[in-house]
Formats: sequence, C-alpha cells, structure tokens
Amino acid sequence: MFALRGNKSRRLRASSERAMADLDGQFVLPRPLRRAVRLLVSLGTGRIHFAPHAGSAAALAFLSATGFYGMSIGGHSQDFAQATTSAAGFAIEDVKVSGNDQTSEIDILQQLGLDGATSLVALDIGEARKLISEMPWVEAVAVRKIYPGTIEVNLTERKAFGIWQHGTDLSLIEASGSVIAPLRDNKFSSLPLFVGRDAETAAAKFYERFSDWPEIRARVKAYVRVAGRRWDLMLDNGITIKLPEHDLDRAMQVLSTMEEGHQLLERDIAAVDLRLEDRTTIQLTAQAAARREVVLEARTKALKKQEKIDVESRI
Repeated sequence: MFALRGNKSRRLRASSERAMADLDGQFVLPRPLRRAVRLLVSLGTGRIHFAPHAGSAAALAFLSATGFYGMSIGGHSQDFAQATTSAAGFAIEDVKVSGNDQTSEIDILQQLGLDGATSLVALDIGEARKLISEMPWVEAVAVRKIYPGTIEVNLTERKAFGIWQHGTDLSLIEASGSVIAPLRDNKFSSLPLFVGRDAETAAAKFYERFSDWPEIRARVKAYVRVAGRRWDLMLDNGITIKLPEHDLDRAMQVLSTMEEGHQLLERDIAAVDLRLEDRTTIQLTAQAAARREVVLEARTKALKKQEKIDVESRI
C-alpha cells in the first residue's frame, strides 16, 4: 500500500513538472498567494456557500465593533453602559447611609454625582469609596451594591475634640490635632477652645491634665498657647492665669489653694502670674488699681495727719 502511494506521488510530481514545462515562459503566482487566489476564484464561481443572513450578521458585528471602539477612544463607554443598564431596570433608586452624624445623605449623593439615571451596574465601588473618604468628617467607609437599585454606605466618622483658633479662623480638631473642618455653627460651642500656633497638636495632652482640677477647668474659656512653650488660661470672668512651662502641678496646686482660702478668682483682678516658683504675682484690673490708689492716698494723708497730731501733743 505504501509503495502504491509512493508511485502515485511520483506520477503526480512528474505530471506537475510536465505542466510547468508546458507553461515555461509564462507568469506563475508566488506560492503564498496561490491559496488566496483559489479562495477568491471559488467565491466567484459559487463553489463556496454561506449560511443565510451570514453577510448581515457579519456587517452588524463589524459596525458594532467599530462603534464600541469609537466610544472607547472618545471616552463614552461609561455613558453607554450607564444608559443601557439604567434602561434595563438597574438605575440607583435608594441610598442607605448608616453611621453618619455630621455627614448628610445629600452630601454623599452630591459627592458621588448620583441622579435618577445613574446605573448600579456601571457604578465603580472603588471610586465611590475614594470619593466618600475625601469628605471632611469621614474616617472610614464601606460601600456595597444591592441589586437591582440600592447602595449601602456605612460610615465611621471622625470625633471632634476641640476648637482651634489660628488667626481669625476657627477649625474643629481631633484629639490628635488633625483639622476636621472649619467651624460653621454654634452646635460645637461646648468644646474647649485652644488658641495659638501649635496649640492644636499639644491640646489633648494638656487638657487631660486638668481633670485633677475640674472646678477650675469648668471656668476656663480658652487655652492660649504662648510661644509654643507654655499656656495661659483665660477664665470666664476675664482673669488670665499665666502658667509655667514646667511643673504645672505645683502652679495649679498654688492656684487651687488660694481660691479655696481667699476666693482669689472672685476678686477684681486681671491676672495671676504663677510662672515663678518662689512667688505669685497678682495684677489688678485698671478700675481696681485706681481704687487702690485712692485708698492709699487717703491712708497716706491720714497717717500724716496723725503724725502731726502726735507731734503737737508732745509739745
């Protein structure tokens, strides 16, 4: 059998060589083009048959591919996906927000750019999470799709510790000193106020030390940072308490003792200077100082008059 096949092959080659010899001097297509030419000839003579509507399907596929490519190049593929999936019943109709106290649902909708035509299918969860996490009160966020048309947003918000005044600006800060957002209303007025450069970073640690003197802390209107080294206390009656850079416990103990024994903070004074360890300096108000001058002058006159009477009585 192998021999017969071999003989047949030799005969075919010989026949081909004779045909080529007959065509000697005529143009012959290169080998790579022969199959393509035979395919075109077969198509032209009708020897190859296609299924019905194959041409229409091929044309539709070509046009669709061209359209998708054009939308991709033009940046409209997301819009197309939004429109088609929304029309199919996957438009976002409900946004459920939990864990929010300072961040409103409207703020979240605006941040995500949601409207009645936004598609849940086309929504990028990673991008949505990134956008919400950029909002001032948001510390952490989880976003979840619930088909056919709901988004669940779970927030963990930052905690406001105090108010920081820097220049004329007021900002809400965390205990770490990080700025949350500008102060816009009075609902945070009960928070402690810290004033001055670098006050926000040192505020929490300093404020915590006043837990041992709750009566005095309750009267503090503002904690003022001085030269980035020490603090002054501004009381609710206008008195300034000047604290030392070190040994805060000693200074506060002196102040507490003077308040308990002499009601120092109820008097007509402007400031109490506790910066020096061996002395406490009390500054009177301008009105108190003027009254004191009047009293001292009156006492001086009375003493002089008494001295004159004593001298005359000896004579």
